[in-house]
Amino acid sequence: MDRVATLLVACPDRKGIVASLAQVLYGHGANILDSDQHTDPVAALFFQRIRFDLSTLTTDKVALEHGIKEVGERFQMDWRLAYGHHKRKIAIFASKQEHCLYDLLIRYRAGELACEVAMVISNHPDAEPIARHFDVPFHHIPVTAATKAEAEEKACELIAAANVDLIVLARYMQILSAELVAKFPSRIINIHHSFLPAFVGANPYRQAYVKGVKLIGATSHYVTADLDQGPIIEQATIRCSHRDSVDDLVRKGRDLEKRVLAAAVRYHLEDRILVYAGKTVVFD
Repeated sequence: MDRVATLLVACPDRKGIVASLAQVLYGHGANILDSDQHTDPVAALFFQRIRFDLSTLTTDKVALEHGIKEVGERFQMDWRLAYGHHKRKIAIFASKQEHCLYDLLIRYRAGELACEVAMVISNHPDAEPIARHFDVPFHHIPVTAATKAEAEEKACELIAAANVDLIVLARYMQILSAELVAKFPSRIINIHHSFLPAFVGANPYRQAYVKGVKLIGATSHYVTADLDQGPIIEQATIRCSHRDSVDDLVRKGRDLEKRVLAAAVRYHLEDRILVYAGKTVVFD
């Protein structure tokens, strides 16, 4: 992966985009490994993800980026280029429910997530033994209504000092302020224990039980200032019945939560996601 780069592109749909990008990469000696694209006919927008081999470059990265920039200006592109050698740093925020935290750290240790877990931050001390078991720095930052702003400021200082790229809310039972969210646009991923947009807010499993639903789900999404309204990245469901208690729904839902959150984090780390118009394109 150290020699692989990923180019993500979003722009108004026009003829010649694919050919122009392929030509500029070919002109610099880059070997395209795979390419995927999507066109939204309603919004008249074009999206593309290209992975290519850097080891065959006949120029250098500066010249390559300049060439892509020229194409981008011609087609009014929003684009970003990610290099495989850059390992992202993530901070995991957790509270007392530990299943998502455990799952992410196990996947991290197994090499499934191409990142460095820089820290675990929690408003409770319960997760410290878990972080210590995985050799990850742990920071206990209590949060109350009176100290919320101070707690967020302390968390931001830790994140900035560690050059964290992505924040993952692993069942972190606190609502982030709009000011904090604005500092990390499309770089905070949350897991909501419901198939959004159904049952937003607290206690969705109890809400589902009261409604007698036959499917429950979990949703991973980017965090925005509007609670549980951010662009959806991944979702999954499982069947339930009238025989299921609230505890049964919670047990079934936790398995979904782990899978859906891990998938969203992996998609982000692999540069598979483009955000537009309050939703996402997630490339295979």
